[in-house]
Amino acid sequence: MVRARRLLRPYPGVVVLPAAFDDWRTRALAAVYATDGVLSHTSALAVWRLTQQCDPVHVSVRAGRRALRRPGLVVHRVQDLVPDRLGPYPVAEPARALVDTWGAAAGRDGGRRLIDLARGAVITASRDRRVRPDALAVEIDRRPALPGRAGLRRLVDLVRSGSHSELEIWGVQHVLTGPGMPRITRQYAVWLPFATVHLDAAIPELRIAIELHGAAFHGAAIQGSAEDRERDTRRDAVLSVLGWVVLRFTYRRLTTDPEGCRREILQVCAARRALLVPR
Repeated sequence: MVRARRLLRPYPGVVVLPAAFDDWRTRALAAVYATDGVLSHTSALAVWRLTQQCDPVHVSVRAGRRALRRPGLVVHRVQDLVPDRLGPYPVAEPARALVDTWGAAAGRDGGRRLIDLARGAVITASRDRRVRPDALAVEIDRRPALPGRAGLRRLVDLVRSGSHSELEIWGVQHVLTGPGMPRITRQYAVWLPFATVHLDAAIPELRIAIELHGAAFHGAAIQGSAEDRERDTRRDAVLSVLGWVVLRFTYRRLTTDPEGCRREILQVCAARRALLVPR
């Protein structure tokens, strides 16, 4: 059947239906069977739904084992390996997979695409509370030789303090901090009649809300849907009834005019102090 191409033999001891091998999940499972290993790195993140499925398939095996070499497969030999299981897959647990992917991205074989993927996965996992920042910090501490270790620590600290997107991180670093800027509270909770909302940034004592939105960090503008705009309008209206002023900054405005954004925030702060602070 293999000679007749009715079955494929991608790895020793593994056969696959030709049509099924087009499916990433089949290729991942075939790699696990062939190596007796654990899905790791970006492949583990794909199984945990923190990234898109992509090739090559990454598998980790214990140190001392032979690393199978085949196109579309990368085998990592590691000292310690405590796998989890998700469906049919033995898989590295999320914090381990995130840190492994970061190390690969920051290493000599990494690149911009893998760095962006690793950053996005760390932010998504932390924002959605699928991985605690403390668990990431513990995994980082275990890896003193991790490439890009300091950068990952900085990212985890930013996410822990409330930055839930690349745009928020950029805004914090280039707009919301600096000489003369007031103390900003990120992800500030406000209880509205219909829901609890978390403001991207807030100056609670002056009831100023700062929302950062409007485009992907590294790409063209993404227009919000009519439903999103309606939701934001409704939320802003209720916040104004409660005495809040809402400042919204788009991606383009933040990245092309950070000084102007800062001036606007400071002007509104001065006006609110004159209005709210007793003389």
